[in-house]
Amino acid sequence: MHSVVLTRRRVLLGALLLALVLVLGVRFVARAGSPSSGLAVQPVAGSDGQASGSEPVGVSRVVVDVVGAVRQPGVYRLGEGSRVEDAVARAGGATPRADLAAVNLAAPLADGEQVLVPARLPPAVAAAEGALPSGAGPGSGATPDAPVQLSIATVEQLDALPGIGPVTAQKIVDYRTAHGPFRSVDDLDDGPGIGPARVDQLRGLVVP
Repeated sequence: MHSVVLTRRRVLLGALLLALVLVLGVRFVARAGSPSSGLAVQPVAGSDGQASGSEPVGVSRVVVDVVGAVRQPGVYRLGEGSRVEDAVARAGGATPRADLAAVNLAAPLADGEQVLVPARLPPAVAAAEGALPSGAGPGSGATPDAPVQLSIATVEQLDALPGIGPVTAQKIVDYRTAHGPFRSVDDLDDGPGIGPARVDQLRGLVVP
């Protein structure tokens, strides 16, 4: 009779152990599949069609070169449909010397365009602009009777000077547009490609 009781206890003990193992197994499986286990799938970067720090997909851009009387000249990328005003703003805005009246700020930008903001001429020079020195007519080939004013002279007037051809005359005008009026005759040696010897030859024939 005693042996039968021992056998039942063993059976009950074995059943309890088996139940305990099953309970622990179920809990382990449930915990392994839980989102709090740290195994949740992470979203793919850029899956929304836009990478971090990049421009939105499908947005067109125009690239322009802003030069002249602006605070930060350089090449800038702007959205398609932007205006000259937007390009000037991206370049830090116009300087106090800028002649914005000579720029169409409302004009639309084109890809690869150069936006030039010219410098404003001094009042005395602006008042005299358009005056044609005597003997400095287009193609005259003669030395003008009166000094040619570099800050307002046309390409034709500069071409009439000795040793200045149409190409160099255009360079002088382009330099003046980008850097403002000449302050001395020596400024000719800074950009337009006229050497010191030619500058000395022009002294007395030109004034700033």
